[in-house]
Amino acid sequence: MLSLSYVLLMVWSGMENLDEIDRRLIGLLRKNARAPVAQLAKTVGVSRATIQNRMARLEKRGHITGYTALVSHAANEKLSTVRAIMNIAMEGSVGQLVKETLLKEPSVTAIHSTNGHWDYIVELQTRSLEEFDRVISRIRSTKGIKSSDTSILLSTRRLTSEQL
Repeated sequence: MLSLSYVLLMVWSGMENLDEIDRRLIGLLRKNARAPVAQLAKTVGVSRATIQNRMARLEKRGHITGYTALVSHAANEKLSTVRAIMNIAMEGSVGQLVKETLLKEPSVTAIHSTNGHWDYIVELQTRSLEEFDRVISRIRSTKGIKSSDTSILLSTRRLTSEQL
């Protein structure tokens, strides 16, 4: 079983408009964002409805932006992944053969055909750097691949529909 500790993600702009109840509630949620509303209400000294209304208002105003899990170091090592993008240029008309070979590689999570210098952009995911090294060596030795360029993804930020 994984050891998880839960935290609250917050936006700090506008925090000066919060009253003491909001501040206490946020403090409790920081310690345990999964705490039952009844427990939060008892600790703060208000009704469950007040806590639910306050949480909804804090979320609506953007003070609470989400909830996440902090994973212990030991569990994180078991869950760790290496994600990368590999750009591939092919020689001749071997696209279908290269694609079939890539589809057989379990670490390949997506294959994008492109125009320009690179023929394919391949998304990779492995459990360790050692496995990653073996995977890119296998892919680079595929017949028909002329050259490749690989970048490890350090972080990812997904855009919401409102940001597009």
